[in-house]
Amino acid sequence: MLSTLSGGRGRANTAAGDRRLIWIFLTLGLLVISPDLLAHAIAQGDKGYIQETTGVNLIAFMYLGAKHMVTGYDHLLFLLGVVFFLYRMQHIAIYVSLFALGHSTTMLLGVYFNVGINSYLIDAIIGLSVVYKALDNVGAYQRWFGFQPNTKAATLIFGFFHGFGLSTKIIEYEISPDGLIPNLLAFNVGVEIGQLLALAMILIVMSYWRKTDGFLRHAYTTNVAMMSTGFVLIGYQLTGYFVA
Repeated sequence: MLSTLSGGRGRANTAAGDRRLIWIFLTLGLLVISPDLLAHAIAQGDKGYIQETTGVNLIAFMYLGAKHMVTGYDHLLFLLGVVFFLYRMQHIAIYVSLFALGHSTTMLLGVYFNVGINSYLIDAIIGLSVVYKALDNVGAYQRWFGFQPNTKAATLIFGFFHGFGLSTKIIEYEISPDGLIPNLLAFNVGVEIGQLLALAMILIVMSYWRKTDGFLRHAYTTNVAMMSTGFVLIGYQLTGYFVA
C-alpha cells in the first residue's frame, strides 16, 4: 500500500514537473517576443552605430556578431534542438558546421546583393524551424508519415533561413558600403564565436542533465515545450505581418 502511494506521488510529481517545464518555456517565449526583443532585432545603440559608422571596423563588428548570436534566442532554441540527442562530438561538429554554413552564406550574400525578405515572414519561418526540430526529436515524422527526413539537409536549409533573417535586418539598417565586405566578414566571425560560446554552455548543461535519471523522462516534455515556444513565435510574427 505504501509503495503504491509512493508510486502515485512519484507520478504526480513527475506530471507536475512536466507541466512546470512547459509553462517555463511558454513564459520565456512570451518574454522574448516582446517588442524590444524581436528575434533578429539589434539594440538601438548598436543600430545607431551600424548606421553611422564608415570604414573598416573589424573588432566592433566582430563584437556585434557575437552579441547577436549569444542573445539570439531563436538561434539558440534551434541549436538546442539540433544537439539535443547528439552525444558524439564529431556528430555535433557536423551539424553545427552545416548550420553555420547555411547561416553564414545567406547572411553574407543577402547583405552584399541587397536581398531582403519581409522580416515578419522570415522570422515566422525561423520559428517553424524550432517546431520542426522539436517534432523530429520526438519521432513525430516516423509515427505520422512513416519516414525520417534528412536531418543534415534540414539543418542546412533552416540555416539558410536563419541567415536571411539577420541579413534582412542589416539591410534595413543601411550599413555603409565603405568597408562593407571586411565588416561583414568580421560580423560573421563574431557570429560563429558567439555560436561556439553558446554551444559550449548548452553542452555543459546537457552533459550534466543527461547523467540524471530524469533526462529521458523529461526529454519529451522539453521538446513539446520547445515546439510550443516555436508556435508562439510563428503566431506572433504572422500576426505582425497581417497587422503591420
